[in-house]
Amino acid sequence: MKETEKPKIREQLKLRGARYLSDYELVALTLRTGTQKMPVIPLAHRVTRVLDTANETLTLQALSALDGMGDTKAGTILAALELGRRYSGILLQKIHNPTDVYPLVQHYADRNQEHFICISLNGAHEVLAVRVVSIGILNKTIVHPREVFGDPLSDRAAAIVVCHNHPSGQLEPSEEDINITKRLSNAGDLLGINLLDHLILSPRGGYFSFVESGIPIS
Repeated sequence: MKETEKPKIREQLKLRGARYLSDYELVALTLRTGTQKMPVIPLAHRVTRVLDTANETLTLQALSALDGMGDTKAGTILAALELGRRYSGILLQKIHNPTDVYPLVQHYADRNQEHFICISLNGAHEVLAVRVVSIGILNKTIVHPREVFGDPLSDRAAAIVVCHNHPSGQLEPSEEDINITKRLSNAGDLLGINLLDHLILSPRGGYFSFVESGIPIS
């Protein structure tokens, strides 16, 4: 993508507001500039990929190690993340139904690769964490119960909701989607962590919910 894309991002910010920008666009606006060898748009994509798989241990060093970053830009990103957590964070938001889940994960809908996301919930179904478990083609090898439930166990979660995007735009679940959902539900039963729902996201907008559709998840 060209550097000329940045003015278009600013124009979209003015016209529609920050909530309608993609993750990499928000990162690009936060960084403001890139370097001669690494323009701001491709740099924003690299930072977004790091943030997708980051956890609470994300450090200044991890971001500053990226080509084109350095301590100043890395510090700016970390400061923006902390402000977001403090003023409009998702922690302890209560989940009642899929419409409560969708705003937390809809920004993954337009990713070019499938992202599998797990949301940890406490006994009151309040959000403890939202994490990307895997990136790539969804299959039973990549989305294994040990990866999905590893962090929820550390969170002492009582339940989880899982989500993934379909870059094709198709919202209907595949046979593989259905099998993985049942496998995770059975694993959760053994671990004492209830799988509440599985959402599929489309770049065209909207979502598919296993629970709303009536498809059994166990």
